[in-house]
Parts: sequence; structure tokens; C-alpha cells
Amino acid sequence: MDLYRIAPGTAPALVDRNPRDKTAYKDLKKATSGPTLAQKQKELAALQRLLWADGSRSLLVVLQAMDTGGKDGTIRKVFSGVNPQGVDVTGFGVPTEEELAHDYLWRVHRHTPAKGRIGVFNRSHYEDVLVVRVAEIAPEPVWRRRYDHIVAFEQMLADEGTAVVKIMLHISKDEQKERLEARLEDPSKSYKFNPGDLKSRAAWAEYMAAYEEAIERTTTDAAPWFVVPADRKWHRNLVVADILIDTLKAMDLSYPEAEFDVTDFAIPD
Repeated sequence: MDLYRIAPGTAPALVDRNPRDKTAYKDLKKATSGPTLAQKQKELAALQRLLWADGSRSLLVVLQAMDTGGKDGTIRKVFSGVNPQGVDVTGFGVPTEEELAHDYLWRVHRHTPAKGRIGVFNRSHYEDVLVVRVAEIAPEPVWRRRYDHIVAFEQMLADEGTAVVKIMLHISKDEQKERLEARLEDPSKSYKFNPGDLKSRAAWAEYMAAYEEAIERTTTDAAPWFVVPADRKWHRNLVVADILIDTLKAMDLSYPEAEFDVTDFAIPD
């Protein structure tokens, strides 16, 4: 997955990254990718059980994307085989009055995963250096100092046992157009269409610049960013699954030993 990992101090160069790239699975096609994803879902489920049993670590997955980038679909597909009791998905929309009465990280910190659990953020604290920047919700001196806040916050999580993985689902502007049109044309999807998405689309270049700087300023060894090509949904799902599997394996988790001699017990008929 080093193809998609952004090294510390490195600019992601989004303009040079092809959203339709499928280098990681160049020998696969959409029609033949199902069994591969099914195997990865099974492996991820086994690792999630191990994470729960070990109980010493947790995993936070941050998903960011432009509108229609595929955050919901990624969560649905990649985590479909995982025990839902061990996964918490949190979506972050416009802050409530209560949230606005606190610092901007308050609403995020309360949803970070407990030990043994996986937490998935559908949007996140990065909205406070993305939409807040582009929409000019806060002045530049305010959002610019947040990069250091975020790095410190994520380092604290890592120090306390939470592995942090941040994934930008990188779609093209053409692909977004197709997906927005599909929402308008399909009655089963039209409820997803938000006229406000067109305003964000008009500021595409500004959002790309905001993503560029946010990723460069906050990708670290403790909390790396991955830029995943997301025009091809099947390839996106495989790559995200691989990132999570690799991260969980690197935790060196283990099942706890029984506190008794198992040979002393026999299950009666």
C-alpha cells in the first residue's frame, strides 16, 4: 500500500494522481474482483475479532472525500463481514449549537474508539481545515493553526494505543458529475442529491488546494494519510481493505491466554 501512502513532509500532488488508477490490482477487473474482496472481508473480520479479544489497542479510520466520493459505499462494502458490535461509524455534519459551544475537536474526541474497537469517521475534524477554509467560515489565522492541533491530537491518540489511518477517496471531477447526474435520474438515489453539492463543485480547485495542504501538513508516521483512487469503486474497496488489514496486522495482536487449565474441563453430554 506504499503506492498510496503519503510520507511525512510530502505533498500528495493530487493533480498527478489518476483517480482511475488500478495499479494495485492491474490484473483484476470489476467482473472478477468479487472473490478477492470476499477473501479480504473475511480476513478483516478475523482481525477485528482479534482486536476485540486482545483489548489493548483500537483503530480509527478517517474517511474524507469530495461529495459523491464514496465514503458510504466504502464503509458498506469493506466492513460488510465485520461484527457490527465492534465497529462504530460516526458521521460529522454541520456542528450543533452544543458542539459550537466547545472547541472544534470536542465533538470528534468523544467518538474516538475505545480499546478493542474500530471507529470509522465519515468526514471528520478535517472539515475544520477544508470546508471551513474554502467557505471562509473562519479567518485564515484560525484554521491555519489547526494543522498543529490536529497533529498533536492524533499523536496523543496513537500514544494511547489507537492506530490512526486517514484515507482520502480521490475521485475526478468528471466522475463526480456522472454520480451527481445518476442521483438526479434515479428516484432511489435522488434523495441523496443536495443542491449545496454544486456550490462545492464550483470550488473544486480551492478544495483540491485545501486537501493538498491538509494532507501534507498532517501526514505522520503515527497517523498517515493514504490517497486512494476512487473512480473505480471495486478497486477502491480492495485498496481500503488492504490498508486496514495491513494496519491491524502491524499491531501484533494476540488472543489472551485462558486463566485456567482448559484440560481440567470437559463439556458434559
